Amino acid sequence: MSQASCSVAMVGAGNMGGAMVARLCSQGWTVVVCDIDPARRQQAAAVGARLADTPGAAARALHEGGVLIVCVVDSVQTRDVLFGPQGAAADLLPGHAVMLCPTIAPQETETLAAELAQRDVACIDAPMSGGPVRARDGSMSLMVASPKAVLARHQRLLAALSGKVFQIGDRPGDGARTKLVNNLLAGINLVGVAEALALAERLGLDLATTLDVIEQSSGQSWIGSDRMHRALAGDFAPRAHVTLLEKDTRLAVEAAAAAGFSGPLGGAAARVFAQVHAAGKGDLDDAALLPWLQGL
Repeated sequence: MSQASCSVAMVGAGNMGGAMVARLCSQGWTVVVCDIDPARRQQAAAVGARLADTPGAAARALHEGGVLIVCVVDSVQTRDVLFGPQGAAADLLPGHAVMLCPTIAPQETETLAAELAQRDVACIDAPMSGGPVRARDGSMSLMVASPKAVLARHQRLLAALSGKVFQIGDRPGDGARTKLVNNLLAGINLVGVAEALALAERLGLDLATTLDVIEQSSGQSWIGSDRMHRALAGDFAPRAHVTLLEKDTRLAVEAAAAAGFSGPLGGAAARVFAQVHAAGKGDLDDAALLPWLQGL
Protein backbone atom coordinates (compact mmCIF):
# COMPACT_ATOMS: atom_id res chain seq x y z
CA MET A 1 0.00 0.00 0.00
CA SER A 2 1.15 3.55 -0.66
CA GLN A 3 1.48 5.97 2.24
CA ALA A 4 -1.62 7.84 1.05
CA SER A 5 -3.80 4.77 0.67
CA CYS A 6 -3.03 3.44 4.14
CA SER A 7 -3.60 6.66 6.10
CA VAL A 8 -6.69 6.52 8.32
CA ALA A 9 -7.95 8.56 11.27
CA MET A 10 -10.66 7.08 13.47
CA VAL A 11 -12.79 9.29 15.72
CA GLY A 12 -14.66 7.04 18.13
CA ALA A 13 -12.96 3.82 19.26
CA GLY A 14 -15.78 2.19 21.20
CA ASN A 15 -17.08 -1.32 20.67
CA MET A 16 -17.29 -1.08 16.88
CA GLY A 17 -14.69 1.61 16.24
CA GLY A 18 -12.15 -0.10 18.46
CA ALA A 19 -12.68 -3.38 16.66
CA MET A 20 -12.17 -1.63 13.31
CA VAL A 21 -8.96 -0.04 14.62
CA ALA A 22 -7.65 -3.45 15.68
CA ARG A 23 -8.56 -4.88 12.28
CA LEU A 24 -6.75 -2.16 10.34
CA CYS A 25 -3.67 -2.15 12.55
CA SER A 26 -3.35 -5.91 12.19
CA GLN A 27 -3.25 -5.43 8.42
CA GLY A 28 -0.53 -2.79 8.46
CA TRP A 29 -2.57 0.37 8.12
CA THR A 30 -1.44 3.60 9.76
CA VAL A 31 -4.29 4.52 12.12
CA VAL A 32 -4.60 7.63 14.27
CA VAL A 33 -7.33 7.43 16.94
CA CYS A 34 -9.24 10.10 18.81
CA ASP A 35 -11.59 9.12 21.64
CA ILE A 36 -12.67 10.94 24.79
CA ASP A 37 -12.51 7.74 26.88
CA PRO A 38 -8.99 7.10 28.28
CA ALA A 39 -9.64 3.35 28.40
CA ARG A 40 -10.54 3.30 24.71
CA ARG A 41 -7.46 5.33 23.88
CA GLN A 42 -5.30 2.86 25.79
CA GLN A 43 -6.88 -0.07 23.97
CA ALA A 44 -6.23 1.60 20.62
CA ALA A 45 -2.60 2.29 21.49
CA ALA A 46 -2.15 -1.32 22.60
CA VAL A 47 -3.01 -2.60 19.11
CA GLY A 48 -0.63 -0.16 17.41
CA ALA A 49 -2.66 3.00 16.76
CA ARG A 50 -1.28 6.48 17.27
CA LEU A 51 -3.33 8.87 19.39
CA ALA A 52 -4.70 12.35 18.76
CA ASP A 53 -6.23 14.62 21.37
CA THR A 54 -8.93 16.15 19.15
CA PRO A 55 -10.72 15.34 15.89
CA GLY A 56 -8.85 18.26 14.33
CA ALA A 57 -5.52 16.78 15.36
CA ALA A 58 -6.57 13.43 13.93
CA ALA A 59 -7.41 15.10 10.62
CA ARG A 60 -4.05 16.88 10.54
CA ALA A 61 -2.32 13.51 10.83
CA LEU A 62 -3.82 12.27 7.56
CA HIS A 63 -1.64 11.95 4.51
CA GLU A 64 -2.80 13.05 1.09
CA GLY A 65 -5.89 11.10 0.09
CA GLY A 66 -6.44 9.78 3.60
CA VAL A 67 -9.78 8.94 5.20
CA LEU A 68 -11.32 10.16 8.45
CA ILE A 69 -13.70 7.49 9.81
CA VAL A 70 -16.39 8.78 12.17
CA CYS A 71 -17.66 6.02 14.45
CA VAL A 72 -19.66 7.76 17.18
CA VAL A 73 -23.23 7.27 18.38
CA ASP A 74 -25.54 9.80 16.76
CA SER A 75 -25.89 12.87 14.56
CA VAL A 76 -25.17 15.33 17.39
CA GLN A 77 -21.83 13.68 18.11
CA THR A 78 -21.09 13.35 14.38
CA ARG A 79 -21.64 17.06 13.78
CA ASP A 80 -19.48 17.94 16.77
CA VAL A 81 -16.69 15.68 15.50
CA LEU A 82 -16.74 17.40 12.12
CA PHE A 83 -17.83 20.98 12.79
CA GLY A 84 -17.52 21.52 16.54
CA PRO A 85 -14.94 23.82 18.20
CA GLN A 86 -12.23 21.15 17.85
CA GLY A 87 -13.80 19.52 14.82
CA ALA A 88 -11.98 17.83 11.98
CA ALA A 89 -13.51 19.62 9.00
CA ALA A 90 -11.33 22.72 9.27
CA ASP A 91 -8.21 20.53 9.04
CA LEU A 92 -9.34 18.26 6.23
CA LEU A 93 -7.76 18.98 2.86
CA PRO A 94 -9.18 18.67 -0.66
CA GLY A 95 -8.87 15.03 -1.64
CA HIS A 96 -9.48 13.72 1.85
CA ALA A 97 -12.64 11.73 2.52
CA VAL A 98 -14.93 11.28 5.52
CA MET A 99 -16.52 7.89 6.13
CA LEU A 100 -19.70 8.16 8.19
CA CYS A 101 -20.44 4.94 10.12
CA PRO A 102 -23.06 5.99 12.73
CA THR A 103 -26.73 5.21 12.23
CA ILE A 104 -28.24 8.65 11.67
CA ALA A 105 -31.17 10.11 9.78
CA PRO A 106 -30.67 10.12 5.98
CA GLN A 107 -31.27 13.87 5.76
CA GLU A 108 -28.49 14.43 8.30
CA THR A 109 -26.12 12.41 6.13
CA GLU A 110 -27.13 14.42 3.08
CA THR A 111 -26.54 17.71 4.90
CA LEU A 112 -23.14 16.65 6.21
CA ALA A 113 -22.10 15.41 2.77
CA ALA A 114 -23.09 18.74 1.21
CA GLU A 115 -21.13 20.72 3.81
CA LEU A 116 -18.05 18.55 3.26
CA ALA A 117 -18.38 18.92 -0.51
CA GLN A 118 -18.03 22.69 -0.10
CA ARG A 119 -14.52 21.95 1.20
CA ASP A 120 -13.82 19.49 -1.66
CA VAL A 121 -13.89 16.63 0.86
CA ALA A 122 -15.70 13.47 -0.26
CA CYS A 123 -18.27 11.73 1.93
CA ILE A 124 -18.72 7.97 2.09
CA ASP A 125 -22.05 7.12 3.70
CA ALA A 126 -21.11 3.79 5.31
CA PRO A 127 -23.32 2.43 8.10
CA MET A 128 -22.20 -0.93 9.44
CA SER A 129 -23.84 -3.99 10.94
CA GLY A 130 -22.69 -7.18 12.61
CA GLY A 131 -21.23 -6.37 16.02
CA PRO A 132 -17.68 -5.97 17.36
CA VAL A 133 -16.54 -9.57 16.78
CA ARG A 134 -17.40 -9.38 13.10
CA ALA A 135 -15.89 -5.89 12.84
CA ARG A 136 -12.64 -7.26 14.25
CA ASP A 137 -12.44 -10.18 11.80
CA GLY A 138 -13.62 -8.19 8.78
CA SER A 139 -16.91 -10.02 8.28
CA MET A 140 -19.31 -7.22 9.26
CA SER A 141 -21.56 -5.62 6.65
CA LEU A 142 -20.91 -2.17 5.22
CA MET A 143 -23.66 -0.36 3.32
CA VAL A 144 -21.86 2.27 1.26
CA ALA A 145 -23.31 5.11 -0.78
CA SER A 146 -21.01 7.55 -2.54
CA PRO A 147 -20.03 8.41 -6.12
CA LYS A 148 -18.38 5.47 -7.85
CA ALA A 149 -15.11 7.34 -8.31
CA VAL A 150 -14.86 7.95 -4.55
CA LEU A 151 -15.55 4.30 -3.75
CA ALA A 152 -12.98 3.20 -6.33
CA ARG A 153 -10.30 5.40 -4.72
CA HIS A 154 -10.94 3.83 -1.32
CA GLN A 155 -11.76 0.27 -2.36
CA ARG A 156 -8.66 -1.05 -0.57
CA LEU A 157 -9.82 0.43 2.75
CA LEU A 158 -13.38 -0.83 2.35
CA ALA A 159 -12.14 -4.31 1.53
CA ALA A 160 -9.84 -4.27 4.57
CA LEU A 161 -12.75 -3.41 6.83
CA SER A 162 -15.33 -5.80 5.41
CA GLY A 163 -15.73 -8.76 3.14
CA LYS A 164 -19.39 -7.79 2.82
CA VAL A 165 -19.41 -4.36 1.22
CA PHE A 166 -22.79 -3.53 -0.33
CA GLN A 167 -22.65 -0.66 -2.81
CA ILE A 168 -26.07 0.89 -2.36
CA GLY A 169 -25.72 3.75 -4.82
CA ASP A 170 -24.09 7.07 -5.66
CA ARG A 171 -26.13 9.23 -3.29
CA PRO A 172 -24.98 9.75 0.32
CA GLY A 173 -28.05 9.12 2.47
CA ASP A 174 -29.04 5.87 0.80
CA GLY A 175 -26.64 3.92 2.99
CA ALA A 176 -28.37 5.46 6.01
CA ARG A 177 -31.78 4.54 4.58
CA THR A 178 -30.68 0.93 4.06
CA LYS A 179 -29.30 0.73 7.59
CA LEU A 180 -32.57 2.01 9.06
CA VAL A 181 -34.53 -0.63 7.14
CA ASN A 182 -32.14 -3.32 8.38
CA ASN A 183 -32.17 -2.14 11.97
CA LEU A 184 -35.93 -1.81 12.07
CA LEU A 185 -36.12 -5.49 11.15
CA ALA A 186 -33.40 -6.30 13.70
CA GLY A 187 -35.42 -4.52 16.37
CA ILE A 188 -38.62 -6.31 15.40
CA ASN A 189 -36.81 -9.67 15.43
CA LEU A 190 -35.23 -9.02 18.82
CA VAL A 191 -38.50 -7.95 20.43
CA GLY A 192 -40.16 -11.00 18.86
CA VAL A 193 -37.72 -13.58 20.14
CA ALA A 194 -37.62 -12.03 23.63
CA GLU A 195 -41.42 -12.10 23.72
CA ALA A 196 -41.44 -15.73 22.55
CA LEU A 197 -39.01 -16.81 25.27
CA ALA A 198 -40.91 -14.88 27.93
CA LEU A 199 -44.03 -16.74 26.82
CA ALA A 200 -42.14 -20.05 26.86
CA GLU A 201 -41.24 -19.43 30.50
CA ARG A 202 -44.90 -18.76 31.38
CA LEU A 203 -45.83 -22.00 29.66
CA GLY A 204 -43.36 -23.90 31.84
CA LEU A 205 -40.83 -24.64 29.09
CA ASP A 206 -37.07 -24.79 29.48
CA LEU A 207 -35.71 -21.64 27.84
CA ALA A 208 -32.39 -23.09 26.67
CA THR A 209 -34.16 -25.98 24.96
CA THR A 210 -36.72 -23.62 23.45
CA LEU A 211 -33.96 -21.42 22.06
CA ASP A 212 -32.27 -24.51 20.57
CA VAL A 213 -35.52 -25.37 18.80
CA ILE A 214 -35.96 -21.80 17.51
CA GLU A 215 -32.42 -21.73 16.15
CA GLN A 216 -33.07 -24.84 14.06
CA SER A 217 -36.57 -23.85 12.99
CA SER A 218 -38.53 -21.13 11.23
CA GLY A 219 -38.27 -18.65 14.11
CA GLN A 220 -34.48 -18.30 13.88
CA SER A 221 -32.81 -14.90 13.54
CA TRP A 222 -29.15 -13.95 13.96
CA ILE A 223 -29.84 -11.16 16.44
CA GLY A 224 -32.23 -13.36 18.40
CA SER A 225 -29.63 -16.09 18.82
CA ASP A 226 -26.84 -13.66 19.61
CA ARG A 227 -28.74 -11.71 22.27
CA MET A 228 -30.78 -14.48 23.84
CA HIS A 229 -27.76 -16.67 24.54
CA ARG A 230 -26.35 -13.74 26.49
CA ALA A 231 -29.66 -13.17 28.24
CA LEU A 232 -29.93 -16.80 29.35
CA ALA A 233 -26.39 -16.57 30.71
CA GLY A 234 -27.31 -13.43 32.65
CA ASP A 235 -24.72 -11.47 30.68
CA PHE A 236 -25.93 -7.91 30.08
CA ALA A 237 -22.54 -6.20 29.67
CA PRO A 238 -23.21 -3.76 26.82
CA ARG A 239 -21.94 -4.79 23.42
CA ALA A 240 -24.95 -2.96 21.96
CA HIS A 241 -26.78 -0.71 24.40
CA VAL A 242 -30.58 -0.67 24.53
CA THR A 243 -30.37 3.00 23.57
CA LEU A 244 -28.85 2.16 20.16
CA LEU A 245 -31.78 0.15 18.81
CA GLU A 246 -34.10 2.57 20.57
CA LYS A 247 -32.57 5.36 18.47
CA ASP A 248 -32.44 3.31 15.30
CA THR A 249 -36.02 2.04 15.44
CA ARG A 250 -37.24 5.57 16.22
CA LEU A 251 -35.35 6.97 13.24
CA ALA A 252 -36.71 4.21 11.02
CA VAL A 253 -40.29 4.89 12.07
CA GLU A 254 -39.74 8.61 11.47
CA ALA A 255 -38.34 7.89 8.00
CA ALA A 256 -41.33 5.68 7.27
CA ALA A 257 -43.74 8.42 8.33
CA ALA A 258 -41.93 10.93 6.12
CA ALA A 259 -42.36 8.51 3.20
CA GLY A 260 -46.07 8.06 3.97
CA PHE A 261 -45.72 4.48 5.20
CA SER A 262 -47.00 3.01 8.45
CA GLY A 263 -46.46 -0.68 9.13
CA PRO A 264 -47.94 -2.70 11.99
CA LEU A 265 -44.71 -3.80 13.72
CA GLY A 266 -42.07 -1.08 13.52
CA GLY A 267 -43.79 1.38 15.82
CA ALA A 268 -44.57 -1.37 18.32
CA ALA A 269 -40.91 -2.46 18.43
CA ALA A 270 -39.75 1.15 18.83
CA ARG A 271 -42.08 1.61 21.79
CA VAL A 272 -40.69 -1.52 23.48
CA PHE A 273 -37.12 -0.20 23.29
CA ALA A 274 -38.28 3.17 24.64
CA GLN A 275 -40.06 1.44 27.53
CA VAL A 276 -37.04 -0.71 28.39
CA HIS A 277 -34.91 2.44 28.44
CA ALA A 278 -37.44 4.20 30.63
CA ALA A 279 -37.28 1.23 33.02
CA GLY A 280 -33.62 2.07 33.69
CA LYS A 281 -32.03 -0.49 31.38
CA GLY A 282 -30.78 1.88 28.68
CA ASP A 283 -27.09 1.30 29.41
CA LEU A 284 -27.40 -2.49 29.42
CA ASP A 285 -26.96 -4.78 26.44
CA ASP A 286 -30.20 -5.05 24.49
CA ALA A 287 -30.38 -8.68 25.62
CA ALA A 288 -32.05 -7.00 28.62
CA LEU A 289 -35.32 -7.10 26.69
CA LEU A 290 -35.84 -10.66 27.93
CA PRO A 291 -35.85 -10.02 31.70
CA TRP A 292 -37.92 -6.88 31.13
CA LEU A 293 -40.58 -8.90 29.28
CA GLN A 294 -40.38 -11.67 31.86
CA GLY A 295 -41.25 -9.09 34.50
CA LEU A 296 -44.42 -7.87 32.81
